[in-house]
Amino acid sequence: FVYTVEKYTEESNGYSVSPSEVTDLHVISYEVERDLIPLILANCQYSVERGGETLQEFDLEKIQRQVIGRFLQGKPRLALKGIPTLVYRHDRNYERLFRDIKNKMPQTSLPNPVTNAIGGHLQSYSDVCEALSVTEITLGFLGTAGGDPDVLLIRYVQDVLRMGDQMGSPVLKALSRCHLKHAIALWQFLSSRKSEQLLRLKKDPFGEIGAAYRAELGAENARLLDAFLNEAGLEAFLLELHELIVLKLKHAQAEGEFNPEWSLAETLVSYIETKDGDIPPRLESGFPGEILLSHCVAVWKAAATLKLDRRLR
Repeated sequence: FVYTVEKYTEESNGYSVSPSEVTDLHVISYEVERDLIPLILANCQYSVERGGETLQEFDLEKIQRQVIGRFLQGKPRLALKGIPTLVYRHDRNYERLFRDIKNKMPQTSLPNPVTNAIGGHLQSYSDVCEALSVTEITLGFLGTAGGDPDVLLIRYVQDVLRMGDQMGSPVLKALSRCHLKHAIALWQFLSSRKSEQLLRLKKDPFGEIGAAYRAELGAENARLLDAFLNEAGLEAFLLELHELIVLKLKHAQAEGEFNPEWSLAETLVSYIETKDGDIPPRLESGFPGEILLSHCVAVWKAAATLKLDRRLR
């Protein structure tokens, strides 16, 4: 409204206030019955035509001038900086969120016994989704307010976020082993586990990834990959490749930033180094050089299928 009035009157007062400084005087406020209807009726003319029909004629220009003068003119613009915004978790910039969290509190990886225990508690797709949702909400608060890295994550969710009664027993048990210092690693683990569950259910976990990164491996590359996966640390490779795919390759500009013809191993190593992570064993020395970034979705699915086969043996 304020910008429209300035455009209409060709006047700019250059006056703005921050959200924290807003008072009642700054706000456009009116009641329809008390303020608008009397103003409109005061600028209405009645006429009777032949036949007794009553016509109403409104002086729209005068009404407009009075509305502007009484309710809109002189009101400040609201400065955008500092306004709380709602962002769907699906659209959240997790890389930026992770940087904000790391600037406020240290983060560390999840010990293997903890990830094994979490996986044991979260057997169903719905349980994994619920745990991931709780983790994502927690990350949003930690990115804004920080926290004590040694506090149990479940205690933070129950005592600070007041979400304890919204979680099922498997999720409560799964998260009870984690501290706030594990929040980012927990997101990485759960988001990958969610995709694994989708794959198990014969669904595509990467439906939003472009065709440029969905090339088939071919028989020879599949054989080379299988040899690598049987010797390397499968879990760490799965987690890091999954994170690269979902954080870097989903947006429309991905191909301009990540050339599908690049080496998959070199691209993944470079990505992990930018976040000061640990390089999975043998990734630099043993990963097949013939496999490119364009094969990344097929590679992850092959690794996830191998993990599932090992679990079922």
